Amino acid sequence: MAMAATEIERLILERFPNAKIEIEDLAGDGDHYAASVVAEEFRGKSRVQQHQMVYDALQGNMGDVLHALALKTSAPQQ
Repeated sequence: MAMAATEIERLILERFPNAKIEIEDLAGDGDHYAASVVAEEFRGKSRVQQHQMVYDALQGNMGDVLHALALKTSAPQQ
């Protein structure tokens, strides 16, 4: 079962309400996405910690409903 880009964005925004998010469906199949997430909550966190925070926001859908998500995360530029 595929997951819509709008659902991915909704889940991320629930956790990071002020995030800037861009999502691209890489294969057109609803299973392989790339996402860029810029959120203040990432400031001072390692890249691994940032990605874990996004995976947590996806509420267990990663690896199940959502097969692949290439992530690019960062805190906003000051």
